[in-house]
Amino acid sequence: MKFGHTLRTSLNPEWTFHYVAYEDLKLILKKEVLNGVWTEESESKFVELLEKELDKVYSFQRVKLGEINRRIQIEAREVDILCQSENPEEDEFTASEIELGHIIADVHDLAKFTRLNYTGFLKIIKKHDKVTGWPLKPMFGVRLNAKPFYKENYDDLIIRISTLYDRVRTRGKERGGDASAGGKQAAFVRNTTKYWVHPDNITELKLVILKHLPVLVFNPNKEFEAQDSAITSVYYDNEDFELYMGRLEKSEGAEAIRMRWYGGMDSNTVFVERKTHHEDWTGEKSVKARFPIKEKYLNQFLNGTYTTDELFQKTREQGRKSEKEIAELEQLAQEVQYTTLTKRLNPIMRTFYNRTAFQLPGDARVRISLDTELSLIREDNEGKSRSGENWRRMDIGVDYPFKQLPESDICRFPYAVLEVKLQTHVGQEPPQWVLELVNSHLVESVPKFSKFIHGCATLVEDKINVLPFWLPQMDVDIRKPRNKVFGVSRPDALSSSSVSGSSGSAYDGSKLTTDEHVQITMRDATESTPLLIGDGNFHTPTSRDIEGGDGLIKKLSPAGLKTLFKKSKTIFIRKEVATTTNSRGRPIPSKAPPAKTYFANERTFLHWLKFTLLLGALAIGLLNFSDKVGRISACIFTVLSMSVMIYALHKYHDRADRVERNELGDYSDKYGPAVLTLFLVVAIAINMFLRLAVDGTEWNS
Repeated sequence: MKFGHTLRTSLNPEWTFHYVAYEDLKLILKKEVLNGVWTEESESKFVELLEKELDKVYSFQRVKLGEINRRIQIEAREVDILCQSENPEEDEFTASEIELGHIIADVHDLAKFTRLNYTGFLKIIKKHDKVTGWPLKPMFGVRLNAKPFYKENYDDLIIRISTLYDRVRTRGKERGGDASAGGKQAAFVRNTTKYWVHPDNITELKLVILKHLPVLVFNPNKEFEAQDSAITSVYYDNEDFELYMGRLEKSEGAEAIRMRWYGGMDSNTVFVERKTHHEDWTGEKSVKARFPIKEKYLNQFLNGTYTTDELFQKTREQGRKSEKEIAELEQLAQEVQYTTLTKRLNPIMRTFYNRTAFQLPGDARVRISLDTELSLIREDNEGKSRSGENWRRMDIGVDYPFKQLPESDICRFPYAVLEVKLQTHVGQEPPQWVLELVNSHLVESVPKFSKFIHGCATLVEDKINVLPFWLPQMDVDIRKPRNKVFGVSRPDALSSSSVSGSSGSAYDGSKLTTDEHVQITMRDATESTPLLIGDGNFHTPTSRDIEGGDGLIKKLSPAGLKTLFKKSKTIFIRKEVATTTNSRGRPIPSKAPPAKTYFANERTFLHWLKFTLLLGALAIGLLNFSDKVGRISACIFTVLSMSVMIYALHKYHDRADRVERNELGDYSDKYGPAVLTLFLVVAIAINMFLRLAVDGTEWNS
């Protein structure tokens, strides 16, 4: 599918004119190239327009981002006040939940706006360089870095929204629960499944999940930084890739050994982890065990010069763990050290990603993690020294996308990886929303996917004899048609058709849909609240009218509607949006504006014409039946009459176009009547001056 079509069918109709004018830029390229050789003038014209488009997109993105931040701050203050009040009303919590729903939809729309525009700029520059032969990509790359709208990370917003949403969901109460909830029973099932997520769906997926599970923040007192979500692991194996084959073939007892740390390269604590696979027939479950070690001792531990007694000496002295726990950790450390030495294990592959984890604090029954910016990096010393004698290479940190590395050393995985861990009783079904999530268009199931295995299979393929089953799937576009009953939803005050699958303006990647209500405004939140609908008539809303997205608004009492209206009047001010677009990418209304709107425009035009006819008749009378002064005045009134005719025609077509596009705004004419009055006063004054001058001359003579 061509990008022009993708852009037209995926944009937010309310933001149409803030997107990059992709078709206009493409038209310039087409016309200029067809007319002949691409000249410096052609290049200057194209670059100037490209700069304007970049500035337009960047400015809009910054304004919307600032607006969302302010709304989150305001809502955070209101939630604090609400949670601290003694007897908060249920309606107030519901109103906050609805407002947060709108903020979530705005974040989703802005993230999609960013992706579409960035892709648009890359596409048009690539097309320019191809058809003109003038390389623009290096220069414009500098301009993009100067206005990096595409580098915005929405994780900070998502974490803040998640915290607020969770406080509203619990009605301000502290969450209780056991961290091992569900794990103390003798009969429970632990199930882990993995999925790929296309970059286009990452932000929406996060926003969907946070409505059910909060983002897990390990240190809520610390301000979020990008590296806080970074997880890096260095996997070990030998020259025969013995551990790789065991993990790929799922052999009984197959092990994976890795060194993992969280955050940046300055992290002092490294976790030595061992994953052991067990077949179902053994009656045992696959296990993951680990122990911490200071980074400065890790090289010595791996080469056997740092014993396990030294490793756990301080732990014994502190007395924070029982002797049994220390013995288990010590045994694990001894086994890992023995395996590393006997099998001659060395660093082979590094995995880096930023993880967003979702889980109810103190409840392990549903845990979801989403790993983005996944990078697989060689750590072996084959062909050149990478890690050297160290346990990891030191020429990189957490500076994704690791531009300093040669392409032969890195595989930037094109998708995010979603991992869903469920711990339920035997015979118990997972939560319905989880089933809907894993069966939605947002994810692609890839059972048994392994980051380590994929890295080895792609970067050291010449040493691998058996490849994983999912490799052919990498050549297939995993995006699916949008499921209209699942996804980010915007609570709609009056639309019963608003479902969890419709986003902000109810648009998706295949075609644009719309609510049928136009310019919905709340007039008064009393017991029988009249509402102004698109036909211009007031009526009292029924239960169907106020059945909004997620079924929230229908729960509100009249007093609650009043509270909601005060919180966010934009909820009740909606305009009709487009269902399709014309050949130039302009939106075509899904439902034609009322006929009386066009008639009102025509009546205004006819009133102007009526006035100009009076002026014209006056001018004709003066021209035919008056003296020299009258003929001069006739010329002035004729010019004035014709000017008003042209102005009225222009305003008529301008209003008609705006009505056709369903634009909101002021349709009144602030300046036309004032200017007309001024010209009339001037014309009459000139006529009086000439008449008095002539009469004075005749009197003197």
